[in-house]
Amino acid sequence: MNELLLQVPVIGVEIKLFLLLVITALAGGAFGAAIGALPAFIFTGFVVFLGEGIGVLQRQIGAVEGIPAGELAAGITGVIGFGAITGPHIAFAGGVAASAYAGKKYPEMEPAGWDYHFGKNILYAFGTKPDILAVGAIFGLVGMLITQVANGVFINVLGTTPPTDFIAVSVFATAFLARPVFGYPIVGKPAGDGFLDMSPFEREESHPEAEGGPEEHAGRLATEPWLPHQYKWANVATIGLVGGVLGGYIYLQTGSIFMGYGISAISLLFLNLGVEKIPVTHHITLLGSTGAVIAVGAYGDVGAVTPLASVGTTGALVAIVAAGVFGAASGLLGELTQRLFYSHSGTHVDPPAMAIAIMMLIVGILAILGVLPNAGYL
Repeated sequence: MNELLLQVPVIGVEIKLFLLLVITALAGGAFGAAIGALPAFIFTGFVVFLGEGIGVLQRQIGAVEGIPAGELAAGITGVIGFGAITGPHIAFAGGVAASAYAGKKYPEMEPAGWDYHFGKNILYAFGTKPDILAVGAIFGLVGMLITQVANGVFINVLGTTPPTDFIAVSVFATAFLARPVFGYPIVGKPAGDGFLDMSPFEREESHPEAEGGPEEHAGRLATEPWLPHQYKWANVATIGLVGGVLGGYIYLQTGSIFMGYGISAISLLFLNLGVEKIPVTHHITLLGSTGAVIAVGAYGDVGAVTPLASVGTTGALVAIVAAGVFGAASGLLGELTQRLFYSHSGTHVDPPAMAIAIMMLIVGILAILGVLPNAGYL
């Protein structure tokens, strides 16, 4: 009874551990604001890649004396990569909120050549400015709480597996929250013929308030697609198919669901450094590996050291096809969400996070109904 009294309701952790999570989430969110949202997410990629690489090694060589099987890799991937240090719901979310805040408070900080609203500049590192870091810290904490409470409701209250990826839900939920908090429209008004119309961007039309309006709108485009080089439907479907297949193949060969995700996140270093047309694919490779996991569940052992060896040639081909389909679907869903929720307001709301959350919700529900053999990484 005393142990229960010392636990935080719903979340189900001891109060001292919860306070530790609170403090580190505040620091993680401030860290994301300090170095910028995108650089923080690139760090997520490096840490996840390290954790998954160690996990692959452990599965190949077996248990290491003194270290329970899987614990080392799970600690790096889960506690750090997806935890309070570089977890995207904390560090990336803190950086996104910091950009939204600075877009209103400090429009003069906007770098030359940036033709979107400054609130969307997730490449920008805000350094050590206390108020901006405080915003990042608060939103990092909110991101942690959303994830912990949502998972706690399903695991500790309902006694079931969460039906979607609540880290992804938290990433876009905190971004949406930042909009009304800092005075942005929640969705925004499209400049063309509806939310899906990107033609004002193609015509390089200026935002209605760009001329003679507030300083924050100076030089801004009327419609701001998430990725100027990755928004046409056919192109998105193509990179989705390619990235999905690669994510599925990495899983089949290594047994790691998240290694493809880590590689995709690391690749964004080049985008951050200014290399043009680097595609954003972490939502694609993750769902590609998830599609492969589901297919392997129908043919073989998802817990095998190398799932490829457990499914045979037919199972491997089915898994790769499923990976491509899931990757393409996630890519297209990301594009749909960016056209609805990103392009017409002034802050970053993450299309990959929305795609992952929606795709995994579909997977989770179908698994609960028995339509799918498993729920992927859920």
